[in-house]
Amino acid sequence: MDRPVSPRVDPDARPALALVGSITARIRALRPSLSPTGARIGDAVLVAPAEIVALTVSELADRTDTSVGSVVRFCQDTLELKGFHDLKLRLAAETATGVETAKGRDGTPADTVHAVLQTALTGLDDLAGALDHAVLVEITQQIRRADRVLVAGVGTSAPIAADAGYRLRMLGVHAEVLTDPHQQHLAARTLGTTGCCLAISHTGQTQETLTTLRAATDAGAVTVGITSYLRSPFTELCQHNIIAGATEQHGLEATASRLVHLTVVDLLVALLADLDPTTTTRAQQLYTDAVAAHRV
Repeated sequence: MDRPVSPRVDPDARPALALVGSITARIRALRPSLSPTGARIGDAVLVAPAEIVALTVSELADRTDTSVGSVVRFCQDTLELKGFHDLKLRLAAETATGVETAKGRDGTPADTVHAVLQTALTGLDDLAGALDHAVLVEITQQIRRADRVLVAGVGTSAPIAADAGYRLRMLGVHAEVLTDPHQQHLAARTLGTTGCCLAISHTGQTQETLTTLRAATDAGAVTVGITSYLRSPFTELCQHNIIAGATEQHGLEATASRLVHLTVVDLLVALLADLDPTTTTRAQQLYTDAVAAHRV
């Protein structure tokens, strides 16, 4: 039976996004792309979401040294809400259930430990509301349908890419992971219309990964992205995006973000196993036999 051919990417098409669930998570995901005015408003919400619930739109504008119009546009255009009142209602629901990220109170080691652990928990908690199940199903179908899957990621995303490639092979997917960016680029150019590029990038701004994605797009391959931020060159290049990540600690990329991305890989692997149980069982038996040869 002929294998379905994946359609070429329409450069003008809007990427499919797995929307971030909570408002605080959405602001964090959008933070790098905000204007200076939007960043001041967003930061004020992230620092004290419970306090924002008690403010008027004028008071938030005064607190952030902006205007009422800027606050309203931030709510409607940036967060895609009905307005400031909608923002307050959503923040009230979030703060009532403790969704917001805890921060160290006095800068003690205990506070830092608590903040880091809370960040990891918050990232995983936000993930449940961030996922678009229809997008996940489409991604798993594209991966299973592809002749080849190139898993791309450099820097701190490289270990996640390596794990994803290894686990996809366990399911019978023809997956390859190349550590050298030049080899990634070359492999992407040869994917063709029946190939798929699964790219992973925390910031969505890593040049090597973007180069690989452009090459995959030019080859007509399906492009899938896992990233932490909603708006970036990365999400514009990918046909399908999963937006999931956590905040950073001390200005460094948090391990929590990588934990969330690894969890996304877990989800894709589980969905792929469910999608084709026969192929999965056969591939896992081959894996078990191979691993047994390396046991003492």
